[in-house]
Amino acid sequence: MRASTLLTGDLVQSIGTLGEALAADASSGKRPDFGMRIEGRPRPLAPLLRDEVYRIAGEALHNAFRHAPAVRIEVDLRYDPHWFRLRVRDDGRGIDPAMLDRGRAGHYGLAGMRERATLLGGTLAVWSELDSGTEAELTVPASVAYGKANAC
Repeated sequence: MRASTLLTGDLVQSIGTLGEALAADASSGKRPDFGMRIEGRPRPLAPLLRDEVYRIAGEALHNAFRHAPAVRIEVDLRYDPHWFRLRVRDDGRGIDPAMLDRGRAGHYGLAGMRERATLLGGTLAVWSELDSGTEAELTVPASVAYGKANAC
C-alpha cells in the first residue's frame, strides 16, 4: 500500500490550506476570495479515498485559480449519512461547453478528475456557463466513503 499524501489526516484542513495558499499566490494581482463550508458532522474517510478526494479538490482549485479569473472560489464538503459530497465552484468566466466534453489538447485535468471519481465508486459532474462560473461536484456513496475509514 502507499502512504497518505496529505500532511495531516484532516481533509478539511488540507483543502483549506491549499485554497488559502492558492488565493495568496494569485498571479493576476487580484486575489479571489476563498471560502469553505462544511455541512454535517465530519467523519473520517477511508485513507486512500481521502487522498483521491484531496487530489480532485486540488485539481478543481488549481483550475479555478489559474483559469477562471474569479472573484469568489468556494469549496463545500458535505458529510451526509447516505453520501459524501465535495463541491468546488467559482464565479469566473466559465468553460467553453466543447471543452467540458472533449477537454483541451494536452490537458488532462478534467479527464483525470472523472477517472479518479469513477475509481472511487463515485460520480463527478461539472457544470459551467460562459461568464457564469464553473461547478465541479464529486459524490461518493456513504458505504464507500465511510465504510472502510479504518483501512490503510
